[in-house]
Amino acid sequence: MKMRSVVGQLFGWIFLAAGIAGLFLPFLQGILFILIGLMILSCQYQWAHKILVKVKKRFPKIAEQSDGFLQKMRKRFPAFNREPGHDK
Repeated sequence: MKMRSVVGQLFGWIFLAAGIAGLFLPFLQGILFILIGLMILSCQYQWAHKILVKVKKRFPKIAEQSDGFLQKMRKRFPAFNREPGHDK
């Protein structure tokens, strides 16, 4: 794995863990951190991509905002251009 891929995975897992903790702690925005973590991990894991697709279908407003975020990230970081499930 390349260093950027490892760092991306690390940030994705950190955001996901913070989101889960945020569901129980009053000072963290759990759902927001979970969505950010899923967006990051969806570039490398098929399961995260599937969950994100389900969330986008259920909440179209969030889908618009997340698509804008992902477009910006794809311009800045080439790792976001990969298809989900290609973690090698």
